[in-house]
Amino acid sequence: MNTRYLHAYILSIRPILVWLVIWVGVCPKGMAQQDTARSTTPKDVRSSSASEHLRIDTLRSKTLNEVVTEPLATTVSTAFTDSILNQRDSVFYSRLKIKMYKHRLTRQLYDAIFQDVYNSRVRTGEVSQLEVNPFKAFEGRIIGDIYIRRLSVFGQTVYDTLRKPGNWIERTGSRLHTNTREHVIRYSYLLFKEGDAVNPTVLRDNERLLRSTSIFHDARILVVPRPNSRQFVDVYVITQDVWSLLPNGGFGGFSNFSLGFDQLNFRGLGHQLFAQVAYSGKDPRQTVEYQTRYKVPFIGRTFLTGEADLLYLRDIKQVALKLYRPFLTPDMKYAGAIELNHTQLNNRLVTRTDSVIYVPLSYNYSDMWIGRSFRLFYKQRDTEEKGRSRLIIALRNTNYAYTKRPDVTADTNQIYQDSRTTLFSVGFSRRKYVRDVLIYGFGRTEDVPIGESIAAIVGFDNAELGERLYTGLNFSQGKYVRHFGYLYGLVSLGGYVREHQIEQGVFSLESNFFSPLMKTKWGNMRHFFNTRYTTGIGRFDNEYITLGSNGSGINTDGIGINSDALRGTKRWFINYENILFSRLSLIGFRVAFITFVNLGLTSFPERSLLSGPLYQGYGIGFRLRNENLTFNSFQIRLAYYPNIPGNTLPFRQAFEGIPTLRLRDFDLSAPQIIPYR
Repeated sequence: MNTRYLHAYILSIRPILVWLVIWVGVCPKGMAQQDTARSTTPKDVRSSSASEHLRIDTLRSKTLNEVVTEPLATTVSTAFTDSILNQRDSVFYSRLKIKMYKHRLTRQLYDAIFQDVYNSRVRTGEVSQLEVNPFKAFEGRIIGDIYIRRLSVFGQTVYDTLRKPGNWIERTGSRLHTNTREHVIRYSYLLFKEGDAVNPTVLRDNERLLRSTSIFHDARILVVPRPNSRQFVDVYVITQDVWSLLPNGGFGGFSNFSLGFDQLNFRGLGHQLFAQVAYSGKDPRQTVEYQTRYKVPFIGRTFLTGEADLLYLRDIKQVALKLYRPFLTPDMKYAGAIELNHTQLNNRLVTRTDSVIYVPLSYNYSDMWIGRSFRLFYKQRDTEEKGRSRLIIALRNTNYAYTKRPDVTADTNQIYQDSRTTLFSVGFSRRKYVRDVLIYGFGRTEDVPIGESIAAIVGFDNAELGERLYTGLNFSQGKYVRHFGYLYGLVSLGGYVREHQIEQGVFSLESNFFSPLMKTKWGNMRHFFNTRYTTGIGRFDNEYITLGSNGSGINTDGIGINSDALRGTKRWFINYENILFSRLSLIGFRVAFITFVNLGLTSFPERSLLSGPLYQGYGIGFRLRNENLTFNSFQIRLAYYPNIPGNTLPFRQAFEGIPTLRLRDFDLSAPQIIPYR
């Protein structure tokens, strides 16, 4: 058979080969791809060239003389606990790779489908038990030099700096992306500098802070002793950016389209720029819509963030300026914010008689707050075991001044009254962080908060209809329960008091749970369970909450479908989701399979909550995500809603973007009115 006919034959059977390889990848025998370990000798991290300071494979075994701290080291090493199954999988995939690499077509198929998506704990640094602070060994030593190593967007990882991009798309993407500039990292994102004494908690906090920002995929800090010195150490900061440019838009014809972009790291400065233009030539209200946002995080070493927003949409027009600084770490002493905005909107309101009206509103809003954190006395050894404790006090003033609204009386439209509210809070917070993987992310390091917080809020609202007192209380706690999983709970109670009557009160209970990571023949799996109960106390007319929402599973706070019939003044929502993080990788996108159940109850005061219908939603689907991209996860789902009022399509399918979720923290900030949702 000559070369031309051979090439034509291979092309004709390409679809069969694709499905064959996919079947091999997901069959029970194919369980995990393990990359073969490198055997090269580590380079000297004290190389004379600054660009070569960290060109080492940070996952290779180190001798005692190298003494490079591992931030993910645990009290009991997990380096030798990989199971026989993982070793068998490594052999299986290595043999498959050798066979498929003999021909160009099958080699490309292998590279496109199989990647070392979820490696063993040795390679990913997965934490399976509570860890000690690895920087403790260098506490009190003086930081000599700080070296910044900025990795490529694709290919390399903070745990394997010698890894190369897998294909030409990744190589091209790494070349086109502008990495965060070194001086930006050094002077805006670091909590320490040359000449400081090593503080283990500061280094640990800084590592977590870098990972929590939107511009970095992952980050790692290493401490290296200087040769022949017992006083000085050098610090290496390794960061890996995410691909920061996200185009967006849609096309429904030349009379209905939108175009925009979201740049999370403008020119490597860490600035964020978002802009979008939409055109609808047949809309009589407004044909062109526009919105933009510019954000400058961590200005200098102040950790202040500035933001400017402009919205020019059909139903909302807004200009807003913000300057804020939260308690980014437990050791930060001061936090605060100032915000000014002018807003015009058509507020959609559904009355108790199920009629829909649009209320035109225009108002000016201002918000200022300042907070102070005080360290509480505790034994130094308790820091790692129990977390750092803080007493936090804060003062806040907000002002709503309406320039356009309907008539406000003591019985109607009370929610549109002018108000000037001053709140004071005092709270206790204790928190620490444990690192884990495969919770809301698809392989990146995730910092799980453990601790508790309690805050009491009191204040006065100098409202148009009369002065009233506000009081509120929040309590939250979260921790890992051995052999059970992570459990979080929140209890909130608050409301206004005027003439011995409660107005706009709220009582809510919330609980979140996720199971330990369970290994199966098809991948790693977790169970998630969330529930929230909310009831209103003395709410105004036309104030309500709803079970309606978009999305599904843990990515939504409702049934997953919108309907005006799902309203009430109280509601109870329950959600269960199972996620299987498979070992499949399609062109760099990791694949997770989901199963979810959404259940909810809602009612108005005249009817008991439990006497109403149990609204239901069931579904399956899968998600795709590349952690190196700023894109939301892509989700394809099929859902069934059997008893939603007015719903003529019980079966619904969707292709949607899913934002990355974050775990609830125990930091206290501005005093706030307990939300009614």
